[in-house]
Amino acid sequence: MKTLNKTENTIFIIGALLMVVGSGANLFFASWAPYLFAVGTLAFSLMQFKQKYEGSSFVIRRLRRIQLMSDALFLLAALFLFLDHVRLLPIGYLSYIHYVHNNWVVLVLIGAILQLYSTHRIASELRKEQK
Repeated sequence: MKTLNKTENTIFIIGALLMVVGSGANLFFASWAPYLFAVGTLAFSLMQFKQKYEGSSFVIRRLRRIQLMSDALFLLAALFLFLDHVRLLPIGYLSYIHYVHNNWVVLVLIGAILQLYSTHRIASELRKEQK
């Protein structure tokens, strides 16, 4: 795996922290929470996109695709968080409650589980590959 330099690693960590703070601030109905979460998600995802794998291991390539799918879920969750706060969709209230309201949490949960799994497995596969 291509490692990030010091600046990119800092952006990566700050992005992850902004995601956590943005999602936590949403519990207190902060109007700035979607913006914080979106900026954090964008920084986190972009830095993960920069990490490339140049090896030939099929397992690591598959895990890398899972990791990128997790990033896509985080970005979709940011969109749903905006839609939850702004309510721009031209749908009825019951449809809004059913399809949009707080469903961003499900996307973040699925993305986080996939992220944890793939990160742990990539690290162990890279250790196997180096031996």
